[in-house]
Formats: sequence, structure tokens, C-alpha cells
Amino acid sequence: MSTPDYHLEEELQAQGFLRIAGVDEVGRGPIAGPVTAAAVILIPGAIPDGLNDSKQLSARRREALERALSTAAEVSVAHASVEEIDEINILRASHLAMERAVAALDPPPDFLLIDGNMIPRGLTIPARAVVKGDAISVSISAASIMAKTCRDRLMVDLAQQYPGYGWETNAGYPSQSHKTALRDLGITPHHRRSFKPVHNILYQGKSVSD
Repeated sequence: MSTPDYHLEEELQAQGFLRIAGVDEVGRGPIAGPVTAAAVILIPGAIPDGLNDSKQLSARRREALERALSTAAEVSVAHASVEEIDEINILRASHLAMERAVAALDPPPDFLLIDGNMIPRGLTIPARAVVKGDAISVSISAASIMAKTCRDRLMVDLAQQYPGYGWETNAGYPSQSHKTALRDLGITPHHRRSFKPVHNILYQGKSVSD
């Protein structure tokens, strides 16, 4: 299996773009928790070894790369909340998180490499959508790692407040044990009410209050 490299960034640098940010999101599939995005500008000559699609890396390796990126790259991480997901749908919310992550980079990038097949409509910076970009571009790989480590840590914190749902291990994804806990314990304020497993239980009228 091929690993991501820096060739897209080098092509853009040859065209005069110097601040190139990789952008990716994580958390579209869970039934609980926010959707999280990161934007990362790598510094040539200081790119950590071993960058790859976050799903291909162990948690320990992701955390080591997160530490390296925090000191060797420009990084921004942002979220869209459960309320926003339910209000505007998960696709638009994931794009909103991407827009927020890009907006927080200062100075702003001059080109974006975005994982997926769509460019969020709120972005005004020149951009290219890259299908399976986290396996092609190290900048996008770096963004996927930063987004996932941040979101996983957030879900571990939320698991302390709402024990029993397994968020510390399932990160809010609809595992069988999570769905069983949803039926047994009810819905928390961090569950996505527009997602079918939660909506069905909400319709039955069982929830966990704040």
C-alpha cells in the first residue's frame, strides 16, 4: 500500500503557493459528540516521519505524531456541535468545522488541500478536493491525525461525565454496546438526535437530562 507524500504540495509551490494547508475532518459517523476538523500547514524540512491516514495508525503512533506536529507545523482544530449537526445536517456541519479550522490559521493559508470530493462553500481561499486525500497528501494526513486525536480525547472526557456508553473506546460510534446503552440508559445531551438510532429512541420518549 502506498503512503502519502508531498508531491501535491510541491506542485502547488511550483505555481507560487507557499502556505498550503491540508484539511480533514473526523466524526461524521458517530451518533454522539461533535464533528471535528483540522487544518495543518507543514514546514518543509521539518515534516515528521510516518504520517499516514489516521485510521491506518495505532492510537500510540497517532499521539506521538500529534506531539511532533504540535511543535513542527502550524495547526488549527475546530468543531461543529451536536446542536449544529442536528440543525444543518452532518455534511454541512463537517464543512463548517473545516471552515472554522481554516479561519483560525493566522496568517491564513493561500491554498487548501481538502480531503473528500467537495470544497466547503464557505471557503474563499483557492482549494482542491482530493478523494482519499489522507492516503495521498501528508498535509491532509497530518490534519486527519490532529482531528482524530483531539476528538478521541474529547470523547474520553465526555465518557467521564456520562459513563456507561463506552465513549472512551467507541468514540461515539454506534457499536452494539453503545446502542444497547442508549436503550438502557437513554439519550444524553451529546447524542445526535437527527441520527436514526437516537431518533428512534427519542421517539419512544426516553432521555437522560443534563
